[in-house]
Amino acid sequence: MEASPVQLNDIALFVEVAKRKSFSQAARALDMPTSTLSRRINELERAIGLRLINRNTRRLDLTEAGAAYMRRCQGLIDEARLAHEQLLSLSGGPSGNLRVSMPYSLAMWLLPETINDFIERYPDVECEFDLSMLTASDAQGTPFDVVLRFGRETDYPGAASDNGNGVPLPAVEGAVVHELVSLDNYLYASDHYLERHGEPKTPADLSQHQCLRTTIDEAHSHWTLHNGAVTQRVPVQGHLAANNMSIAGTLAGLDLAITRMPHCLALEPIIKRNSLRRVLPGWSVDPISIYVVFPSSIQPAKTRAFMDFIRPKLGPPQS
Repeated sequence: MEASPVQLNDIALFVEVAKRKSFSQAARALDMPTSTLSRRINELERAIGLRLINRNTRRLDLTEAGAAYMRRCQGLIDEARLAHEQLLSLSGGPSGNLRVSMPYSLAMWLLPETINDFIERYPDVECEFDLSMLTASDAQGTPFDVVLRFGRETDYPGAASDNGNGVPLPAVEGAVVHELVSLDNYLYASDHYLERHGEPKTPADLSQHQCLRTTIDEAHSHWTLHNGAVTQRVPVQGHLAANNMSIAGTLAGLDLAITRMPHCLALEPIIKRNSLRRVLPGWSVDPISIYVVFPSSIQPAKTRAFMDFIRPKLGPPQS
């Protein structure tokens, strides 16, 4: 008896299940019954003559053949989807559901000031923002179109550093990671704080001030400051710590401490709203980078539109 021909649609369904490692999650994403999806994968396995998925555990796993098939097919499916979207964009614009994962602090800077303009420009794109900072294993089951994280160059591949939110970077097989922007990092305080405690004139003066650190421990009790080719590592102290930069800006605005804040266009409203001004204007602390992760090297129109829109917002303010 001749084997049934392989249906290309079934290959696309297999890729969705393999990416999410879950029939139910893939079925929800595809808007089809789980039973129908399972039947279609069974038909694909019969047509190929090999088992692709082991279903005898709570979390399904790919067989060796399934993993090899996934590696070969995912790029083909992504290419086909991209071609489809490019054809659609000729008669319209970017469209579809865009899923973005980002730290809460970055969302608080970026979204209130920009998202309305983005929606007005791209009315056919539906945006879904996840601020839960999923772990690597969770992210495998709920892939995103864009993942944004704070970090340093040495953090990638691996985990985002604690100068952002200090949680593991979602690891998705075949993902592409690159630095989106490197931001200068300066010291800020409120006028009232400086009136009460005096303004530091040198980096060494910081040891006499309340400094808002990431965590209260020995590892974060020193700040490294730079002035051209000159670098100084100075001890700092303080009663407060926060690993969320939006909260850090709010606490500094309440006259409680000197804080570190990146210098970017998206952050300007927060600095102004909290009446902060720069301290030790000739000096900066270690820069902070924002990294972007894409599930593959192929970016659909909706992803490119979002990145093109937010990239200028994350650059330094125009002087």
